[in-house]
Amino acid sequence: MTVFPKGTLAITGDADSDFLLNSNPLALLIGMLLDQQVPMEWAFRGPATLFERLGDLDASEIAAYDPESFISLCCEKPAIHRFPASMGKRIQEMCQYLVDSYEGDPAALWEAGISGEELSKRIRELPGYGAEKTMIFIALLAKRMGIAPEGWAEYAGPFADETPRSVADIDGPEALLSVREWKKAQKSAGKSKQE
Repeated sequence: MTVFPKGTLAITGDADSDFLLNSNPLALLIGMLLDQQVPMEWAFRGPATLFERLGDLDASEIAAYDPESFISLCCEKPAIHRFPASMGKRIQEMCQYLVDSYEGDPAALWEAGISGEELSKRIRELPGYGAEKTMIFIALLAKRMGIAPEGWAEYAGPFADETPRSVADIDGPEALLSVREWKKAQKSAGKSKQE
């Protein structure tokens, strides 16, 4: 399995869960996919929960898994998400896409020599990845994983800056708190994460 050259994401509060995110590209993609409508720590712990239940995280195996059985795995307590059934379905859809488009290798999305524009296009095509999630993931790859293709900052938009606004800026508990405080301030000012 590909290990990121300098993975520094520390978000879950659990060293093993964070290690998985920093060493397994599919875990990172799943964590980002789950990062909606739940606290970030919960979302990014989801891959470790699945890893424990499956014994591995492999796009081909997840894509081939019986859908009802996979959803049951996602729903077991502790559930991987507030909406484990719908998110389980999204995970399988994303894994099937990776199998169909990249022979099941998630790291192929950001292969060497790729441009920021192409990376953005590839991430945006993933099931469950909208425009903002794509920008955040590009920033996450660059800031926390050492994957910074030429032009990445343009395609990460405001998430490329030094403002602690997303998971891309979290390398420990203090950074997590800073991101939370910033988001809270933005919300009370009626502003979005991109402002």
